[in-house]
Amino acid sequence: MAAGAPRIFVSHLSGVPVFDPNGDQVGRVRDLVAMLRVGGRPPRLLGLVVEVVSRRRIFLPMTRVTGVESGQVITTGVVNMRRFEQRPTERLILGELLDRRVRLVAGGEEVTVLDVAIQQLPARRDWEIDRIFLRKGKSGALRRRGETLTVEWSAVTGFSLEEHGQGAENLVATFEQMRPADVANVLHHLTPKRRAEVANALDDDRLADVMEELPEDEQVEILGKLKEERAADVLEAMDPDDAADLLSELPEDDKERLLTLMRPDDAADVRRLLSYEENTAGGLMTTEPIVLRPDATVADALARVRQADLSPALAAQVYVCRPPDETPTGKYLGTVHFQRLLRDPPFTLVSSIVDTGLPPLRPDALLPVVTSYLAAYNMVAVPVVDESGSLLGAVTVDDVLDHLLPDDWRETDFHSESAEESWQSGDREGSGEPEDAEGVARGH
Repeated sequence: MAAGAPRIFVSHLSGVPVFDPNGDQVGRVRDLVAMLRVGGRPPRLLGLVVEVVSRRRIFLPMTRVTGVESGQVITTGVVNMRRFEQRPTERLILGELLDRRVRLVAGGEEVTVLDVAIQQLPARRDWEIDRIFLRKGKSGALRRRGETLTVEWSAVTGFSLEEHGQGAENLVATFEQMRPADVANVLHHLTPKRRAEVANALDDDRLADVMEELPEDEQVEILGKLKEERAADVLEAMDPDDAADLLSELPEDDKERLLTLMRPDDAADVRRLLSYEENTAGGLMTTEPIVLRPDATVADALARVRQADLSPALAAQVYVCRPPDETPTGKYLGTVHFQRLLRDPPFTLVSSIVDTGLPPLRPDALLPVVTSYLAAYNMVAVPVVDESGSLLGAVTVDDVLDHLLPDDWRETDFHSESAEESWQSGDREGSGEPEDAEGVARGH
């Protein structure tokens, strides 16, 4: 970029796509890596943490960035697919600098970092932090209650110290347009301390959605750092099967205490799921499928399917049962698939188009049986019915996958080794392009 390039606030870079010169998307920006320097000099921006299609996080040096504009980042196309690992001398700008409490050099007033601006140095490829956007007032105060100001890096002090009780509202603001799985991936790469701070800043429903996408050990870690009343609220907001899986990882006394704090109806669903073996249909199922009575219409069914908080797998079919229409229901009559709902007039009764040809599963059906059922009938969910014919719940394909994949699947790359090798064949170690000294020292 030319001399006098405009400064860019890093919050605007969170999640923006990264493209190579041919216009193919490499990934999305998840953070920026800076190195603090002595003597009050502004930190140098080393590069970007980019999440590629496999959800692997890689390091993209700023020397490989040819443009940052119009909501996108352009690279030279030479990308090292080695997984990003933070060094002790480095700071993640979004993950560690936002929401930090620092002090103004003039007067010593404590302020909160809302955003950080970066700028490319004239006639060079180096970037550095240019300005800090701050808010005066107590930590946690609403923005409108404190004066905001933009200052040079040298006008503040306190970035080099470890932050205790750091807020997270500004980092959380960068998550607003991200899917829960992507937010979970961000949390997965934060330190335990920062992960707990971000979890505390998320509302219960959002935290519940994100927790469902995290590895079980990190779920337990986060839950253990919440106050018990809030932990119970988050468990209530989780899908019952995910809440049951999480509680099953806790000591018996902790599990019982949290169940007691939950609403009785929610706790009853979770207790019922905990009564089944983990790798059975009963242990895998959710107790909240779409249940309709026989006199419901196609219009009623489509209205239920359109609910925004339903997963695609649960929205793919409705289950027709006699009252009561909450699990355990009255007699299960059959399933109506989403495609059938689209083909029939809105006034059609679901009882007249119900599919009775697919047998439901018993709650003690083992995981291989559930997997074979989904594969044999090309289904994304299967009803689970007890001996009396009552619908207990439904097992969705995503729940099955969670139990089939290895425990560390979030750390496993989805792309093939040959694809990775083709990327790495263009790695700068063999590109013949000169490297800056800092890039060589960093080893990326």
